[in-house]
Amino acid sequence: MLSWALTFFIFSLVAALFGFGGIAVASAGIAQILFYVFLGLFLLSLVTGLARRGNRAIKNSL
Repeated sequence: MLSWALTFFIFSLVAALFGFGGIAVASAGIAQILFYVFLGLFLLSLVTGLARRGNRAIKNSL
């Protein structure tokens, strides 16, 4: 049990080093950029998917 406590203590020290070292701020900035990029790609694919569905509905009704 003591070895598990020591292992988690070391993990917490590494996490604190990354969290307080400024890496978290850079990671948050990158995550925000990627969020907007993938949101734009999702909306683009949604619009093109709806446009294709609309074209098929028009062709089937003729």
